[in-house]
Amino acid sequence: MTKKILIEGMSCGHCTNHVKEALAELNGVTSVDVNLSAKTAVLEALANVSDEEIKHAIDDAGYEVVKIEVLK
Repeated sequence: MTKKILIEGMSCGHCTNHVKEALAELNGVTSVDVNLSAKTAVLEALANVSDEEIKHAIDDAGYEVVKIEVLK
């Protein structure tokens, strides 16, 4: 499963690392790629990670989820 997440509030490399670490801790996540200029994160997981889990992790990191879409 691959999901693309649009995130508001990231402004620097530290922000992208913070988001990446928060998402990588979710159960089943195999990789996370965060793009500061596009304000996105692409998450790949072996199991289904719910949108609610993703939003909670990003909210706890101090950022806001605008949109989540399933890529595959």
